[in-house]
Amino acid sequence: MLALAERLTGARFNSCLLNLYHQGNEGMGWHSDDEKSIVPYSAIASLSFGAAREFRFNHKHLPVTAKVLLGHGSLLIMKDRTQTHWLHSIPKSKKIQTPRINLTFRTMEEPGNRRT
Repeated sequence: MLALAERLTGARFNSCLLNLYHQGNEGMGWHSDDEKSIVPYSAIASLSFGAAREFRFNHKHLPVTAKVLLGHGSLLIMKDRTQTHWLHSIPKSKKIQTPRINLTFRTMEEPGNRRT
């Protein structure tokens, strides 16, 4: 999966976060992936498997929203200043009764190179 994500994004990743959503009653609240340990403005590739889930974006300063349905096998790429300007979430849904697995590939600062 890493090789596929790197080939499709043109990025190099050194970290993978795995999320398991057992059913639609589990989601992820509004956030940005802006931890200091992530290389600034690097791409984040999100691969989804299993149940289709809605992925929402909310601009941090403008009244702009967007949403996309992430189906089985979908790849979502967030890059450049996406994390600077946008929040994102996976809302809960009572209608979804099957699991979803998400692999999120990131480029993390190497130890000793971290920003303070």
